[in-house]
Amino acid sequence: MPAYASEGASGMDIRACVEAPVLLQPGETRLIPTGLTVSVPQGYEAQMRPRSGLALHHGIGMLNAPGTIDSDYRGEVGVILVNWGRNPFQVRRGDRIAQMVLSKVYRAEWREVEDLDETPRGMGGFGHSGVE
Repeated sequence: MPAYASEGASGMDIRACVEAPVLLQPGETRLIPTGLTVSVPQGYEAQMRPRSGLALHHGIGMLNAPGTIDSDYRGEVGVILVNWGRNPFQVRRGDRIAQMVLSKVYRAEWREVEDLDETPRGMGGFGHSGVE
């Protein structure tokens, strides 16, 4: 079961549920099963996020971080792991491979307009604010 590792943790540890160890070669991406199915309350999402220790020590990350589990999804939760490191990495049953955070979802109501309000930044983007 997902579990918080400490009193102040915002994410619950998610573990691999693989039949046999999976060897992730450098540059390889694999969908790792968790054995979990969830019922997220309406108005919320579960976000799957990478674990910092796996990233720092092994170069292991998630391609679609954060991954979203919608409130109406009922299939098994999977984690898309990628090995950005230099060495093969083995995923074993029970290994902590991700963390899950429950988050409120706000739904937007779109409205078409002719013009947008002006701001000092305007259309400047992609480094427009400069380097300090």
